Amino acid sequence: MAKPVYVIGHRSPDTDSICSAIGYAHLKQALGESAVPARAGKINAETKFVLEYFGVKMPALINDFYPRVKDIMTDRVVTVSPQSTVRELGQLMKQHNVKSVPVVESGSTLVGIVTVGDLAKRYFDELEMQDLSEAGVDYASVLRALDGRLVCGQDLDRPVTGKVRIAGARTQTMAQLVEPGDIVLVGDRNKAQLVSIEQGIACLVVTGGAAVTDAVEQSARSRGVIIISTPYDTYTCARLINQSIPVRMIMQTKVVVFKPTDLVADIKSVIVATNHRNYPVVENGRLIGLINRDRLIVPEREKVILVDHNEPGQAAEGIEEAQIVEIIDHHRLGGLETSEPIFICHEPVGATATIVANMYWHRHIDIPSQIAGLLLAAILSDTLLFKSPTATPKDRETAEKLAAAAGLDIQEFGRAVLKAGSSIAGLTPAELIQSDLKEFLIGEYRVAIAQVSVMEPAELLGLKDELLQAMQSLRAKENYDLVLLMITDILSEATHLVFVGQPAALVSQAFGQPARDGVLYLPGVMSRKKQVVPPLIEAARAKVGAP
Repeated sequence: MAKPVYVIGHRSPDTDSICSAIGYAHLKQALGESAVPARAGKINAETKFVLEYFGVKMPALINDFYPRVKDIMTDRVVTVSPQSTVRELGQLMKQHNVKSVPVVESGSTLVGIVTVGDLAKRYFDELEMQDLSEAGVDYASVLRALDGRLVCGQDLDRPVTGKVRIAGARTQTMAQLVEPGDIVLVGDRNKAQLVSIEQGIACLVVTGGAAVTDAVEQSARSRGVIIISTPYDTYTCARLINQSIPVRMIMQTKVVVFKPTDLVADIKSVIVATNHRNYPVVENGRLIGLINRDRLIVPEREKVILVDHNEPGQAAEGIEEAQIVEIIDHHRLGGLETSEPIFICHEPVGATATIVANMYWHRHIDIPSQIAGLLLAAILSDTLLFKSPTATPKDRETAEKLAAAAGLDIQEFGRAVLKAGSSIAGLTPAELIQSDLKEFLIGEYRVAIAQVSVMEPAELLGLKDELLQAMQSLRAKENYDLVLLMITDILSEATHLVFVGQPAALVSQAFGQPARDGVLYLPGVMSRKKQVVPPLIEAARAKVGAP
Protein backbone atom coordinates (compact mmCIF):
# COMPACT_ATOMS: atom_id res chain seq x y z
CA MET A 1 0.00 0.00 0.00
CA ALA A 2 1.39 3.42 -1.05
CA LYS A 3 2.41 5.82 1.69
CA PRO A 4 0.08 8.82 1.99
CA VAL A 5 0.97 12.37 1.04
CA TYR A 6 0.68 14.68 4.07
CA VAL A 7 -1.04 18.02 3.50
CA ILE A 8 0.25 20.30 6.24
CA GLY A 9 0.38 23.95 7.22
CA HIS A 10 2.87 25.94 9.24
CA ARG A 11 3.89 25.72 12.88
CA SER A 12 1.55 27.50 15.31
CA PRO A 13 -1.26 26.77 12.84
CA ASP A 14 -4.16 29.17 12.39
CA THR A 15 -7.63 28.47 11.01
CA ASP A 16 -6.57 29.02 7.38
CA SER A 17 -3.65 26.62 7.79
CA ILE A 18 -5.75 23.84 9.32
CA CYS A 19 -8.89 24.20 7.21
CA SER A 20 -6.95 24.55 3.96
CA ALA A 21 -5.03 21.37 4.78
CA ILE A 22 -8.29 19.50 5.43
CA GLY A 23 -9.93 20.94 2.31
CA TYR A 24 -7.02 20.27 -0.03
CA ALA A 25 -6.54 16.73 1.31
CA HIS A 26 -10.24 16.09 0.61
CA LEU A 27 -9.83 17.42 -2.94
CA LYS A 28 -6.86 15.14 -3.52
CA GLN A 29 -8.87 12.18 -2.23
CA ALA A 30 -11.74 13.08 -4.57
CA LEU A 31 -9.21 13.00 -7.42
CA GLY A 32 -8.18 9.48 -6.43
CA GLU A 33 -4.94 10.34 -4.63
CA SER A 34 -3.81 9.21 -1.19
CA ALA A 35 -3.68 12.38 0.91
CA VAL A 36 -3.95 12.94 4.65
CA PRO A 37 -4.43 16.32 6.40
CA ALA A 38 -1.95 17.06 9.15
CA ARG A 39 -0.91 19.86 11.49
CA ALA A 40 2.47 21.03 12.72
CA GLY A 41 1.40 22.34 16.11
CA LYS A 42 -1.36 22.93 18.64
CA ILE A 43 -4.56 24.46 17.29
CA ASN A 44 -5.85 27.74 18.70
CA ALA A 45 -9.26 28.47 20.23
CA GLU A 46 -10.70 29.83 16.99
CA THR A 47 -9.76 26.76 14.98
CA LYS A 48 -11.07 24.49 17.73
CA PHE A 49 -14.41 26.31 17.55
CA VAL A 50 -14.57 25.90 13.77
CA LEU A 51 -13.73 22.19 13.81
CA GLU A 52 -16.28 21.49 16.54
CA TYR A 53 -18.89 23.61 14.75
CA PHE A 54 -18.69 21.34 11.70
CA GLY A 55 -17.95 18.14 13.60
CA VAL A 56 -14.61 17.62 11.87
CA LYS A 57 -11.82 15.61 13.45
CA MET A 58 -8.62 17.42 14.28
CA PRO A 59 -5.82 16.55 11.79
CA ALA A 60 -3.00 14.33 12.99
CA LEU A 61 -0.09 16.08 14.69
CA ILE A 62 3.31 15.78 12.99
CA ASN A 63 6.05 17.33 15.08
CA ASP A 64 8.78 16.74 12.52
CA PHE A 65 9.69 14.90 9.34
CA TYR A 66 12.97 13.43 10.50
CA PRO A 67 13.12 9.77 9.41
CA ARG A 68 12.31 7.44 12.27
CA VAL A 69 12.67 3.75 12.85
CA LYS A 70 9.00 3.16 11.99
CA ASP A 71 9.67 4.61 8.53
CA ILE A 72 12.30 2.03 7.61
CA MET A 73 11.25 -1.07 9.55
CA THR A 74 9.36 -4.01 8.12
CA ASP A 75 6.36 -5.31 10.03
CA ARG A 76 6.48 -8.68 8.26
CA VAL A 77 8.64 -10.52 10.75
CA VAL A 78 9.35 -14.23 10.98
CA THR A 79 9.40 -15.24 14.64
CA VAL A 80 9.99 -18.38 16.66
CA SER A 81 8.90 -19.52 20.11
CA PRO A 82 11.49 -20.26 22.83
CA GLN A 83 9.95 -23.76 23.03
CA SER A 84 10.47 -24.42 19.31
CA THR A 85 13.19 -26.91 18.43
CA VAL A 86 16.46 -25.98 16.81
CA ARG A 87 15.41 -28.08 13.84
CA GLU A 88 12.19 -26.11 13.43
CA LEU A 89 14.25 -22.94 13.62
CA GLY A 90 16.59 -24.14 10.88
CA GLN A 91 13.67 -25.07 8.63
CA LEU A 92 12.12 -21.66 9.22
CA MET A 93 15.35 -19.86 8.31
CA LYS A 94 15.68 -21.90 5.13
CA GLN A 95 12.07 -21.42 4.12
CA HIS A 96 12.11 -17.65 4.54
CA ASN A 97 15.79 -17.11 3.66
CA VAL A 98 16.54 -15.18 6.84
CA LYS A 99 19.74 -15.06 8.87
CA SER A 100 18.27 -14.11 12.23
CA VAL A 101 14.92 -14.68 13.92
CA PRO A 102 13.42 -12.87 16.94
CA VAL A 103 12.21 -15.14 19.72
CA VAL A 104 8.80 -14.23 21.14
CA GLU A 105 6.36 -15.65 23.64
CA SER A 106 2.76 -14.85 24.60
CA GLY A 107 2.09 -13.72 21.07
CA SER A 108 4.62 -10.94 20.55
CA THR A 109 6.66 -10.34 23.71
CA LEU A 110 10.32 -10.29 22.70
CA VAL A 111 12.54 -12.55 24.82
CA GLY A 112 15.58 -12.99 22.58
CA ILE A 113 17.01 -13.39 19.11
CA VAL A 114 18.76 -16.31 17.41
CA THR A 115 21.05 -16.14 14.38
CA VAL A 116 22.71 -18.44 11.91
CA GLY A 117 25.88 -17.87 13.92
CA ASP A 118 24.20 -19.26 17.02
CA LEU A 119 23.22 -22.38 15.09
CA ALA A 120 26.74 -22.78 13.71
CA LYS A 121 28.23 -22.46 17.19
CA ARG A 122 25.86 -25.17 18.39
CA TYR A 123 27.14 -27.61 15.77
CA PHE A 124 30.79 -26.74 16.32
CA ASP A 125 30.31 -27.57 19.99
CA GLU A 126 28.89 -31.02 19.17
CA LEU A 127 31.75 -33.40 19.93
CA GLU A 128 29.51 -36.19 21.18
CA MET A 129 25.88 -37.07 21.63
CA GLN A 130 24.24 -34.26 23.59
CA ASP A 131 22.79 -34.85 27.03
CA LEU A 132 19.22 -33.80 26.31
CA SER A 133 18.31 -33.76 30.00
CA GLU A 134 20.62 -30.80 30.53
CA ALA A 135 18.99 -28.92 27.66
CA GLY A 136 15.47 -29.20 29.07
CA VAL A 137 14.17 -31.23 26.11
CA ASP A 138 10.78 -32.96 26.31
CA TYR A 139 9.56 -35.94 24.29
CA ALA A 140 7.24 -33.81 22.19
CA SER A 141 10.30 -31.94 20.93
CA VAL A 142 12.03 -35.24 20.10
CA LEU A 143 8.96 -36.33 18.15
CA ARG A 144 8.96 -33.12 16.12
CA ALA A 145 12.69 -33.10 15.49
CA LEU A 146 12.53 -36.65 14.05
CA ASP A 147 9.41 -35.97 11.97
CA GLY A 148 8.13 -38.97 13.87
CA ARG A 149 4.83 -40.75 14.32
CA LEU A 150 3.70 -41.56 17.83
CA VAL A 151 3.01 -45.31 18.07
CA CYS A 152 2.19 -45.32 21.76
CA GLY A 153 2.89 -43.37 24.91
CA GLN A 154 1.56 -40.46 26.96
CA ASP A 155 2.73 -37.29 28.73
CA LEU A 156 5.08 -36.20 25.95
CA ASP A 157 5.50 -32.84 27.65
CA ARG A 158 7.54 -34.37 30.47
CA PRO A 159 11.28 -33.67 30.29
CA VAL A 160 13.87 -36.16 29.10
CA THR A 161 15.88 -37.47 32.06
CA GLY A 162 18.07 -40.17 30.55
CA LYS A 163 20.68 -40.36 27.81
CA VAL A 164 20.38 -41.14 24.11
CA ARG A 165 21.63 -44.66 23.22
CA ILE A 166 22.14 -46.26 19.81
CA ALA A 167 21.29 -49.96 19.71
CA GLY A 168 24.32 -50.96 17.67
CA ALA A 169 25.65 -53.67 20.01
CA ARG A 170 24.54 -57.26 20.46
CA THR A 171 21.32 -57.87 22.34
CA GLN A 172 23.17 -59.23 25.39
CA THR A 173 25.39 -56.13 25.53
CA MET A 174 22.39 -53.83 25.15
CA ALA A 175 21.00 -55.11 28.41
CA GLN A 176 24.14 -53.87 30.13
CA LEU A 177 24.40 -50.49 28.35
CA VAL A 178 20.82 -49.30 28.52
CA GLU A 179 19.58 -47.70 31.73
CA PRO A 180 16.12 -46.78 32.95
CA GLY A 181 14.88 -43.47 31.52
CA ASP A 182 17.08 -43.61 28.40
CA ILE A 183 16.07 -42.98 24.79
CA VAL A 184 17.11 -45.83 22.49
CA LEU A 185 17.52 -45.51 18.71
CA VAL A 186 17.07 -48.88 17.04
CA GLY A 187 16.26 -50.15 13.56
CA ASP A 188 14.43 -53.31 12.44
CA ARG A 189 15.72 -55.43 15.37
CA ASN A 190 12.80 -56.90 17.24
CA LYS A 191 14.83 -58.50 20.06
CA ALA A 192 16.85 -55.34 20.69
CA GLN A 193 13.62 -53.38 20.88
CA LEU A 194 12.13 -55.78 23.44
CA VAL A 195 15.31 -55.92 25.55
CA SER A 196 15.49 -52.13 25.65
CA ILE A 197 11.88 -51.86 26.76
CA GLU A 198 12.42 -54.48 29.47
CA GLN A 199 15.33 -52.40 30.83
CA GLY A 200 12.87 -49.64 31.72
CA ILE A 201 13.77 -47.10 29.05
CA ALA A 202 11.54 -44.05 28.65
CA CYS A 203 11.40 -43.88 24.85
CA LEU A 204 12.08 -46.25 21.95
CA VAL A 205 12.79 -44.64 18.56
CA VAL A 206 12.28 -47.12 15.75
CA THR A 207 14.32 -45.83 12.79
CA GLY A 208 14.16 -46.36 9.04
CA GLY A 209 10.37 -46.63 9.01
CA ALA A 210 10.62 -50.18 10.40
CA ALA A 211 7.39 -51.84 11.46
CA VAL A 212 6.59 -52.08 15.14
CA THR A 213 5.28 -55.53 16.03
CA ASP A 214 2.29 -56.06 18.25
CA ALA A 215 4.51 -57.72 20.85
CA VAL A 216 6.81 -54.70 21.04
CA GLU A 217 3.93 -52.27 21.21
CA GLN A 218 2.14 -54.33 23.89
CA SER A 219 5.30 -54.56 25.98
CA ALA A 220 5.83 -50.77 25.69
CA ARG A 221 2.25 -49.97 26.66
CA SER A 222 2.44 -52.22 29.72
CA ARG A 223 5.57 -50.40 30.93
CA GLY A 224 4.55 -46.84 29.93
CA VAL A 225 7.28 -46.62 27.29
CA ILE A 226 6.90 -44.11 24.44
CA ILE A 227 7.45 -45.51 20.94
CA ILE A 228 8.26 -43.11 18.08
CA SER A 229 8.52 -44.32 14.50
CA THR A 230 10.64 -42.19 12.15
CA PRO A 231 11.48 -42.53 8.45
CA TYR A 232 15.12 -41.58 8.96
CA ASP A 233 17.99 -44.06 9.41
CA THR A 234 19.70 -44.42 12.76
CA TYR A 235 22.68 -42.21 11.87
CA THR A 236 20.42 -39.41 10.67
CA CYS A 237 18.29 -39.73 13.78
CA ALA A 238 21.40 -39.40 15.93
CA ARG A 239 22.04 -36.06 14.25
CA LEU A 240 18.44 -34.87 14.25
CA ILE A 241 17.76 -35.71 17.87
CA ASN A 242 20.38 -33.16 18.87
CA GLN A 243 18.21 -30.59 17.12
CA SER A 244 15.35 -31.27 19.50
CA ILE A 245 16.79 -28.84 22.04
CA PRO A 246 14.64 -25.73 22.50
CA VAL A 247 15.57 -22.41 20.96
CA ARG A 248 15.75 -20.86 24.41
CA MET A 249 18.99 -22.80 25.00
CA ILE A 250 20.87 -21.08 22.19
CA MET A 251 19.14 -17.71 21.78
CA GLN A 252 20.73 -14.42 22.77
CA THR A 253 18.81 -12.73 25.56
CA LYS A 254 20.71 -9.44 25.51
CA VAL A 255 19.24 -7.93 22.36
CA VAL A 256 19.90 -4.51 20.84
CA VAL A 257 16.42 -3.13 20.17
CA PHE A 258 15.00 0.15 18.95
CA LYS A 259 11.71 1.96 19.48
CA PRO A 260 9.56 2.96 16.50
CA THR A 261 9.96 6.64 17.43
CA ASP A 262 13.78 6.58 17.52
CA LEU A 263 15.43 8.85 14.96
CA VAL A 264 17.30 7.07 12.19
CA ALA A 265 20.18 9.50 12.67
CA ASP A 266 20.46 8.43 16.33
CA ILE A 267 20.54 4.67 15.72
CA LYS A 268 23.18 4.67 13.00
CA SER A 269 26.09 4.83 15.45
CA VAL A 270 24.65 1.89 17.44
CA ILE A 271 24.31 -0.17 14.28
CA VAL A 272 27.86 0.64 13.19
CA ALA A 273 29.17 -0.34 16.64
CA THR A 274 27.26 -3.64 16.88
CA ASN A 275 27.10 -4.59 13.19
CA HIS A 276 24.20 -7.02 13.50
CA ARG A 277 22.21 -7.88 10.41
CA ASN A 278 18.78 -7.26 11.94
CA TYR A 279 17.48 -5.29 14.90
CA PRO A 280 14.06 -5.85 16.53
CA VAL A 281 11.73 -2.87 16.92
CA VAL A 282 9.87 -3.01 20.21
CA GLU A 283 6.99 -0.99 21.64
CA ASN A 284 5.94 -1.61 25.25
CA GLY A 285 7.96 -4.84 25.25
CA ARG A 286 6.19 -6.21 22.19
CA LEU A 287 7.84 -6.89 18.86
CA ILE A 288 6.28 -4.76 16.10
CA GLY A 289 8.94 -4.85 13.39
CA LEU A 290 12.49 -5.46 12.29
CA ILE A 291 15.22 -3.25 10.84
CA ASN A 292 17.69 -4.59 8.33
CA ARG A 293 20.93 -2.62 8.44
CA ASP A 294 20.99 -2.46 4.63
CA ARG A 295 17.75 -0.42 4.60
CA LEU A 296 19.46 2.45 6.42
CA ILE A 297 21.14 3.52 3.20
CA VAL A 298 18.15 5.03 1.38
CA PRO A 299 15.10 5.45 3.65
CA GLU A 300 11.95 6.41 1.76
CA ARG A 301 11.15 10.06 2.35
CA GLU A 302 7.74 11.32 3.40
CA LYS A 303 5.83 13.14 0.65
CA VAL A 304 4.47 16.51 1.72
CA ILE A 305 2.18 19.20 0.33
CA LEU A 306 2.69 22.57 2.03
CA VAL A 307 -0.31 24.84 2.45
CA ASP A 308 -0.39 28.42 3.74
CA HIS A 309 3.40 28.73 3.97
CA ASN A 310 6.58 28.23 2.00
CA GLU A 311 9.37 29.41 4.32
CA PRO A 312 11.72 26.91 6.02
CA GLY A 313 11.43 28.68 9.36
CA GLN A 314 7.65 28.21 9.39
CA ALA A 315 7.63 24.59 8.24
CA ALA A 316 7.62 21.55 10.51
CA GLU A 317 11.03 20.49 11.81
CA GLY A 318 12.97 18.25 9.43
CA ILE A 319 11.15 19.48 6.31
CA GLU A 320 14.48 19.18 4.49
CA GLU A 321 14.25 15.41 5.04
CA ALA A 322 10.84 15.22 3.34
CA GLN A 323 9.95 15.38 -0.35
CA ILE A 324 7.88 18.48 -1.02
CA VAL A 325 5.59 17.69 -3.96
CA GLU A 326 3.30 20.76 -3.99
CA ILE A 327 2.92 24.21 -2.43
CA ILE A 328 -0.44 26.01 -2.12
CA ASP A 329 0.06 29.46 -0.60
CA HIS A 330 -0.77 33.18 -0.58
CA HIS A 331 2.36 34.55 1.13
CA ARG A 332 5.66 35.87 -0.19
CA LEU A 333 8.17 33.37 -1.52
CA GLY A 334 10.45 32.47 1.35
CA GLY A 335 13.38 30.39 0.13
CA LEU A 336 12.36 26.74 0.29
CA GLU A 337 14.32 24.56 -2.11
CA THR A 338 13.13 21.37 -3.80
CA SER A 339 15.14 18.64 -5.51
CA GLU A 340 12.92 18.63 -8.59
CA PRO A 341 10.20 20.73 -10.28
CA ILE A 342 6.92 20.70 -8.36
CA PHE A 343 3.38 22.05 -8.71
CA ILE A 344 2.94 25.46 -7.06
CA CYS A 345 -0.31 27.41 -6.82
CA HIS A 346 0.52 30.83 -5.44
CA GLU A 347 -1.92 33.76 -5.55
CA PRO A 348 -2.04 37.22 -3.89
CA VAL A 349 -5.35 36.68 -2.11
CA GLY A 350 -6.40 36.98 1.51
CA ALA A 351 -6.46 33.28 2.40
CA THR A 352 -5.11 29.98 1.16
CA ALA A 353 -8.65 28.65 1.49
CA THR A 354 -9.67 30.95 -1.37
CA ILE A 355 -7.16 29.19 -3.62
CA VAL A 356 -8.25 25.72 -2.46
CA ALA A 357 -11.95 26.41 -3.02
CA ASN A 358 -11.35 27.65 -6.56
CA MET A 359 -9.23 24.57 -7.30
CA TYR A 360 -12.32 22.46 -6.55
CA TRP A 361 -14.43 24.44 -9.01
CA HIS A 362 -11.68 24.53 -11.63
CA ARG A 363 -11.59 20.72 -11.55
CA HIS A 364 -15.40 20.46 -11.49
CA ILE A 365 -15.42 18.78 -8.06
CA ASP A 366 -18.38 19.54 -5.79
CA ILE A 367 -17.49 20.87 -2.35
CA PRO A 368 -19.41 19.11 0.45
CA SER A 369 -21.18 21.54 2.78
CA GLN A 370 -18.91 20.57 5.67
CA ILE A 371 -15.74 21.34 3.70
CA ALA A 372 -17.33 24.52 2.29
CA GLY A 373 -17.95 25.68 5.87
CA LEU A 374 -14.36 25.03 6.88
CA LEU A 375 -12.97 26.95 3.89
CA LEU A 376 -15.40 29.82 4.53
CA ALA A 377 -14.26 30.03 8.16
CA ALA A 378 -10.63 30.15 7.01
CA ILE A 379 -11.30 33.06 4.63
CA LEU A 380 -13.26 35.03 7.22
CA SER A 381 -10.53 34.43 9.81
CA ASP A 382 -7.57 35.38 7.62
CA THR A 383 -9.26 38.47 6.19
CA LEU A 384 -10.77 39.48 9.53
CA LEU A 385 -14.23 39.45 7.93
CA PHE A 386 -12.80 41.36 4.92
CA LYS A 387 -11.46 44.19 7.09
CA SER A 388 -7.83 43.22 6.45
CA PRO A 389 -6.04 45.00 3.58
CA THR A 390 -5.13 41.53 2.29
CA ALA A 391 -8.76 40.85 1.43
CA THR A 392 -9.49 40.86 -2.31
CA PRO A 393 -12.69 40.79 -4.38
CA LYS A 394 -11.87 37.15 -5.15
CA ASP A 395 -11.92 36.33 -1.41
CA ARG A 396 -15.35 37.92 -1.02
CA GLU A 397 -16.73 36.25 -4.15
CA THR A 398 -15.37 32.85 -3.04
CA ALA A 399 -16.77 33.32 0.47
CA GLU A 400 -20.24 34.06 -0.90
CA LYS A 401 -20.24 30.85 -2.96
CA LEU A 402 -18.98 28.81 0.01
CA ALA A 403 -21.58 30.35 2.33
CA ALA A 404 -24.32 29.34 -0.08
CA ALA A 405 -22.96 25.78 -0.25
CA ALA A 406 -22.70 25.59 3.56
CA GLY A 407 -26.01 27.32 4.25
CA LEU A 408 -24.41 30.04 6.40
CA ASP A 409 -24.78 33.78 6.82
CA ILE A 410 -21.37 35.37 6.26
CA GLN A 411 -21.67 38.19 8.78
CA GLU A 412 -23.24 36.15 11.55
CA PHE A 413 -20.89 33.21 11.13
CA GLY A 414 -17.87 35.47 10.65
CA ARG A 415 -18.52 37.32 13.92
CA ALA A 416 -18.84 33.98 15.73
CA VAL A 417 -15.51 32.80 14.33
CA LEU A 418 -13.68 36.04 15.22
CA LYS A 419 -15.24 36.10 18.68
CA ALA A 420 -13.95 32.58 19.33
CA GLY A 421 -10.49 33.64 18.16
CA SER A 422 -10.41 36.78 20.30
CA SER A 423 -10.87 34.96 23.59
CA ILE A 424 -7.73 34.87 25.71
CA ALA A 425 -9.32 33.19 28.71
CA GLY A 426 -7.09 30.58 30.32
CA LEU A 427 -4.05 31.32 28.13
CA THR A 428 -0.66 32.17 29.61
CA PRO A 429 1.45 34.96 28.04
CA ALA A 430 3.71 32.31 26.49
CA GLU A 431 0.70 30.49 25.00
CA LEU A 432 -0.71 33.76 23.63
CA ILE A 433 2.52 34.47 21.78
CA GLN A 434 2.81 30.95 20.41
CA SER A 435 -0.86 30.73 19.31
CA ASP A 436 -0.16 32.36 15.91
CA LEU A 437 3.55 32.90 15.49
CA LYS A 438 5.55 32.89 12.27
CA GLU A 439 9.27 33.13 11.69
CA PHE A 440 10.84 35.29 8.98
CA LEU A 441 14.36 35.94 7.72
CA ILE A 442 14.39 39.70 7.21
CA GLY A 443 17.73 40.82 5.84
CA GLU A 444 20.26 39.28 8.16
CA TYR A 445 17.86 39.07 11.09
CA ARG A 446 15.77 36.17 12.36
CA VAL A 447 12.44 37.69 13.29
CA ALA A 448 9.42 36.05 14.93
CA ILE A 449 6.07 37.83 14.53
CA ALA A 450 3.02 36.72 16.52
CA GLN A 451 -0.49 38.08 16.12
CA VAL A 452 -3.47 38.05 18.46
CA SER A 453 -6.75 39.53 17.20
CA VAL A 454 -9.13 40.76 19.89
CA MET A 455 -12.34 42.74 20.23
CA GLU A 456 -10.96 44.77 23.13
CA PRO A 457 -7.14 45.15 23.42
CA ALA A 458 -7.10 46.79 26.87
CA GLU A 459 -7.06 43.49 28.74
CA LEU A 460 -4.12 42.21 26.74
CA LEU A 461 -2.20 45.49 26.98
CA GLY A 462 -2.62 45.27 30.75
CA LEU A 463 -0.44 42.16 30.60
CA LYS A 464 2.34 43.97 28.73
CA ASP A 465 5.08 43.28 31.28
CA GLU A 466 4.27 39.56 31.38
CA LEU A 467 4.10 39.47 27.58
CA LEU A 468 7.49 41.19 27.25
CA GLN A 469 9.01 38.71 29.67
CA ALA A 470 7.61 35.76 27.71
CA MET A 471 8.85 37.30 24.46
CA GLN A 472 12.34 37.72 25.91
CA SER A 473 12.34 34.07 26.98
CA LEU A 474 11.26 32.97 23.49
CA ARG A 475 13.94 35.16 21.91
CA ALA A 476 16.67 33.65 24.09
CA LYS A 477 15.46 30.08 23.59
CA GLU A 478 15.13 30.24 19.78
CA ASN A 479 17.98 32.73 19.22
CA TYR A 480 15.78 35.31 17.46
CA ASP A 481 17.06 38.83 16.86
CA LEU A 482 13.59 40.34 17.21
CA VAL A 483 10.26 39.10 18.55
CA LEU A 484 7.16 41.13 17.68
CA LEU A 485 3.59 40.73 18.93
CA MET A 486 0.70 42.28 17.00
CA ILE A 487 -2.26 42.96 19.29
CA THR A 488 -4.83 43.66 16.59
CA ASP A 489 -8.04 45.47 17.50
CA ILE A 490 -10.68 44.05 15.15
CA LEU A 491 -13.30 46.72 15.90
CA SER A 492 -11.10 49.83 15.59
CA GLU A 493 -8.96 48.26 12.84
CA ALA A 494 -5.60 49.03 14.44
CA THR A 495 -2.64 47.22 15.94
CA HIS A 496 -0.56 47.71 19.06
CA LEU A 497 2.88 46.35 18.14
CA VAL A 498 4.88 45.06 21.11
CA PHE A 499 8.50 44.08 20.47
CA VAL A 500 11.76 43.03 22.11
CA GLY A 501 15.27 42.53 20.76
CA GLN A 502 17.75 44.28 18.52
CA PRO A 503 18.04 46.29 16.40
CA ALA A 504 15.11 48.20 17.89
CA ALA A 505 15.84 50.99 15.40
CA LEU A 506 14.78 48.65 12.60
CA VAL A 507 11.22 48.58 13.99
CA SER A 508 11.07 52.34 14.52
CA GLN A 509 12.43 53.00 11.04
CA ALA A 510 10.00 50.55 9.43
CA PHE A 511 6.94 52.30 10.88
CA GLY A 512 8.25 55.84 11.08
CA GLN A 513 7.73 56.40 14.77
CA PRO A 514 9.63 55.85 18.01
CA ALA A 515 8.49 53.16 20.38
CA ARG A 516 6.98 54.07 23.71
CA ASP A 517 7.84 51.49 26.35
CA GLY A 518 8.35 48.85 23.67
CA VAL A 519 4.96 49.46 22.01
CA LEU A 520 3.99 51.10 18.71
CA TYR A 521 0.41 52.10 17.89
CA LEU A 522 -0.31 51.45 14.22
CA PRO A 523 -3.76 52.63 13.10
CA GLY A 524 -5.13 50.85 10.05
CA VAL A 525 -2.61 48.01 10.39
CA MET A 526 -4.21 44.57 10.55
CA SER A 527 -2.14 42.34 8.27
CA ARG A 528 1.14 40.76 9.23
CA LYS A 529 2.11 39.73 5.72
CA LYS A 530 1.07 42.96 3.97
CA GLN A 531 1.54 45.72 6.55
CA VAL A 532 4.24 44.52 8.94
CA VAL A 533 6.66 42.24 7.08
CA PRO A 534 7.12 44.47 3.97
CA PRO A 535 8.07 47.64 5.93
CA LEU A 536 10.56 45.61 7.98
CA ILE A 537 12.11 44.22 4.78
CA GLU A 538 12.45 47.70 3.31
CA ALA A 539 13.99 49.02 6.53
CA ALA A 540 16.51 46.15 6.52
CA ARG A 541 17.42 46.88 2.90
CA ALA A 542 17.86 50.55 3.67
CA LYS A 543 20.13 49.68 6.59
CA VAL A 544 22.32 47.50 4.36
CA GLY A 545 22.51 50.22 1.69
CA ALA A 546 23.30 53.01 4.16
CA PRO A 547 26.89 54.37 4.03
